[in-house]
Amino acid sequence: MDIQRFTEYKNRVVENCSKIIVGKNDVIELVLTCFVCSGHVLLEDVPGTGKTMLLRAFARTIGSDFKRIQFTPDLLPSDLTGINFYNQHSGQFEFRPGPLFSHIILADEINRATPRTQSSLLEAMEEKQISVDGVTMGLSEPFMVMATQNPVESYGTFPLPEAQTDRFFMRLKLGYMTREQELSVISRVSTTDLIAALEPAVTAEDSAWVRKNYTDVKVHESVANYMMDIIEGTRRESAFVTGVSTRGAIALYKASQVTAAFAGRDYVLPEDVKKVAPHVLAHRIVSGSALSSEDAVKYIERIIGSVAVPLES
Repeated sequence: MDIQRFTEYKNRVVENCSKIIVGKNDVIELVLTCFVCSGHVLLEDVPGTGKTMLLRAFARTIGSDFKRIQFTPDLLPSDLTGINFYNQHSGQFEFRPGPLFSHIILADEINRATPRTQSSLLEAMEEKQISVDGVTMGLSEPFMVMATQNPVESYGTFPLPEAQTDRFFMRLKLGYMTREQELSVISRVSTTDLIAALEPAVTAEDSAWVRKNYTDVKVHESVANYMMDIIEGTRRESAFVTGVSTRGAIALYKASQVTAAFAGRDYVLPEDVKKVAPHVLAHRIVSGSALSSEDAVKYIERIIGSVAVPLES
């Protein structure tokens, strides 16, 4: 296993994206981790922090087809999947594919669309296929949905149901830059121009190799049990109605493997699990009352702190 190829791949992607998004290398690496694991990303933050720019820069960096969908209350499921229309010249119905027939999908402000439209993403996100008029069509790989939403403003929004939230591999937050970083950003040329000039940093072959071979990273039995102790801790927590699902446990396992590979190791350490667990698990818990994303992360971190870390024998 060529572990150096993983680190070189990660460094090229992070370095290229950081030309646009300053001081957020950790978030860029987490988005890349989701991509390698064939997962989807939910970016939840206040407007103007660079969510859309990050996703645009990432798509250009990996050289994939990119489509942006602005979610609004009048958006219909057919606006995502495509429609069959009657061609008067040929006298036959023809399928006009929607924006989901792309590699990287940006679902901007996903919580502004109606539940009916939100649910049209479920089949695409989980099964990598869509159904139109009874005909099922597969989506090409790689396929990744990167959605954004504003957690502050609730007027005119439709909260994501737990079934759809659980299908996101990670929930991430950019946050504000430091003063020095922000000064460098406001004085530079337009970010739109920078993205237009951004060149791919990796090839499709590089991405395909990484996505195929990360599963060779070894997970010791003690580390796997450590993951399950954390998962079961969320299910025993009295403050939660439901804990993390099996889908969440699988996501934690995969994310830990990729994190280890990006760190230059072919085996997973408990530190790898700790690094990704809050991002993979926090949005999968359901509490009896409204729970902010920050509070959910604190709950997960508290559970992680209460679990005994396996020691090297």
